[in-house]
Amino acid sequence: MTSLSDATPNITGAESTTPGTAGRGVAAYIDHTLLKPEAGEDDVLKVCAEAVEYSFFSVCVNPVWVKTVHKALKGSGVRTCSVIGFPLGATPTDVKVFEARGATLDGADEIDMVINIAAARALDKGSLVDDISAVAEAVHEADAILKVIIETSLLNQEQKVMACRAAVEAGADFVKTSTGFNGGGATAEDVALMRATVGPTLGVKASGGVRTLADAQAMIAAGATRIGASSGIAIVNDGQGSSSY
Repeated sequence: MTSLSDATPNITGAESTTPGTAGRGVAAYIDHTLLKPEAGEDDVLKVCAEAVEYSFFSVCVNPVWVKTVHKALKGSGVRTCSVIGFPLGATPTDVKVFEARGATLDGADEIDMVINIAAARALDKGSLVDDISAVAEAVHEADAILKVIIETSLLNQEQKVMACRAAVEAGADFVKTSTGFNGGGATAEDVALMRATVGPTLGVKASGGVRTLADAQAMIAAGATRIGASSGIAIVNDGQGSSSY
């Protein structure tokens, strides 16, 4: 299985006060994301080119585009990421497993799955562990990384902690704040809570509403080891350039 250290940036400059240096450092944390349902092939290929140019960690797309992204990024060092059970998490576990296997067969190196949010709100840890562990098994069989989206904006603190603990117990590699599709987004407070809950060995991905270099730096300072953003160019350029989608 791919080790977590391989999926976590090992860079310098993320805390620098020099925008150019800081931006270059933060780039290594970013999953350059395009999940709009109307995005076409030209949009996807543009995101891939940007990810290579700016040395982002990965490109994150809907499953239908995984083959395209994997081919476009081949040999670049930028990883291919896709989403499963997205954006609601309200699909049966066997469907999530099928989706995950299909995405990894198409070339996804990383999978971001949405949990059963209703189970989290009901504090049904057993159901969450079963859901996540089945997907984790399929993802790890493909030597890929699993990130678990807990959708923090829909949970209270007790539910967030329980969901993170379920992800740890189920063998996930990361916990992730948000889809960006269900209201709210990442906050430094949630990232810090997630980091405190999962400890130092799991990754924490901040996603949803991270649009500036200052936003990204705050998430990293709180404990994030990955940033999901469609505004990656604006982030690394400290607001001097923005995404066109």
